[in-house]
Amino acid sequence: MKKNLLLAALALCTALALPAAALAQNNVKVVMHAPLRVLDPVFTNAYVTRNHGYLVFDTLFSLDIDGKPQPQMVGDWKLSADKLAYSFTLRPGLKFHDGTPVTAEDVVASLQRWAARDVLGQQLMAATEKLAAVDANSFTLQLKKPFGLVLDALAKPGSPVPFIMPKRLASTSPNEAITEMVGSGPYRFVQADFQPGVKATYLKFADYKPRSEPASNFAGGKQVAIDRLEVVNIADAQTAVNALRNGEIDFIENVAPDLMPQLEGVKNVKTEPKAREANMYTLRMNWTQPPFDNVKVRRAALAALYQVDYLDAAVGDPKRYRVCGAVLTCASPYKTDEGAPQVREPDLAKAKQLLKESGYKGEKVVVLHSTDVRSLVNIAPVTAQALRSIGMNVDMQAMDFTTLLARRTKKDAIDKGGWSIFQSSIVLLDLMNPVVNPNLDAGYPGWSQDETMQKLRNQFASEPEEAKRAQLAKDIQKRAYEQVFYVPLGEVIEYKAYTPKIGKLVDAQLPLFWSGK
Repeated sequence: MKKNLLLAALALCTALALPAAALAQNNVKVVMHAPLRVLDPVFTNAYVTRNHGYLVFDTLFSLDIDGKPQPQMVGDWKLSADKLAYSFTLRPGLKFHDGTPVTAEDVVASLQRWAARDVLGQQLMAATEKLAAVDANSFTLQLKKPFGLVLDALAKPGSPVPFIMPKRLASTSPNEAITEMVGSGPYRFVQADFQPGVKATYLKFADYKPRSEPASNFAGGKQVAIDRLEVVNIADAQTAVNALRNGEIDFIENVAPDLMPQLEGVKNVKTEPKAREANMYTLRMNWTQPPFDNVKVRRAALAALYQVDYLDAAVGDPKRYRVCGAVLTCASPYKTDEGAPQVREPDLAKAKQLLKESGYKGEKVVVLHSTDVRSLVNIAPVTAQALRSIGMNVDMQAMDFTTLLARRTKKDAIDKGGWSIFQSSIVLLDLMNPVVNPNLDAGYPGWSQDETMQKLRNQFASEPEEAKRAQLAKDIQKRAYEQVFYVPLGEVIEYKAYTPKIGKLVDAQLPLFWSGK
């Protein structure tokens, strides 16, 4: 009898211990740079949706620490001698969160939907004769002409990313947002918990099989040490910092520069740069409206600008920014300051002379000024002051960023709601490749039509040899400054803050919640 009672007591203790074990799981709460509202990472270019996508989905290839494409979902691949036929085989055991296996048909449908909304994807498909599944685990891509960026396209890290999803979801029109989130990535999205703009929950996917290689940027093995990841929105920066100090949250993606001192010396809180991620401030002129339809006026304006003025006004601390005149960013292997006068103190006398030679007659210059995005608030006033100093008639118009985004799409005349200049902050990932860099594209607001630039970008996309691509990148840099496609205004290094519960995250260009161990 005593033995039976002892066994019963042990059984009861075991049962009672189960909830405690569950409570011992590593559950974390994080605050990202913006609220998550749209879930479909192909439908929108929003960075917060892209980051969400990396948790839920996986990619065929991923960029390593050196920016080279490495197989991710792909196990083996081959390229024909004429470099026109690619064959790919998926890694064994890949599974979606709903329990179904990942197949080649899922891959084909996902790539087709992604390519419909992505500039690089569109170029890839334009060069493709046929993309088709061979069997459940393999597919082929047959080119009709050389295209040197096939693997780069499949490993594209910036929005929209070529994530792989089930065919039933990927068959959705690219112009319609998918709301059901089923991927094969390291985290499973908890659909029932999602509150748009408020909260999103992710659970570690037990059936995820990481690659055997160490994690390297986006590539390699994704080892997850977090069991439950809850993304919460805290709009006020001070409130977020207070919550981290009090142990109510475990991670802040972007810490406001003026709040950094409040986290120094706080127990169990660490601050550090967001790995190699940075943003570039950019200035874009409207080529369809006077006065910037005149390249000589664009050159005069460029000569009046100075990066350090912008960086000091927006950031202040030289440790948090870097001067860079590379149109493809200083994170790019093609970086160079050639042709970039704004990285040095301006020669205002020269700028005034250039403006005089242009025939400028005092036309109004409307500078759009974002007033509700902390990182952009002090940017437009610097532009206005610089252009006024050389005699330009500047009208700086204040508005919230949502209004600015809508306003910049208008090609109306200045007196009918048009614009001359807007500034923005763009993550380096979206600028490093000349094919996807929006500031080099004629369709991006500013509408910089130039046959020479388009020819150079097409040659870059088709060129299979890296040495020749490097020369093309130099030619693109030269042309970009000759015509003043846009003005790089310097790169900003953001800081993150976190508690030990987050663990050692992989050194990547985005906040990826896994490690390489």
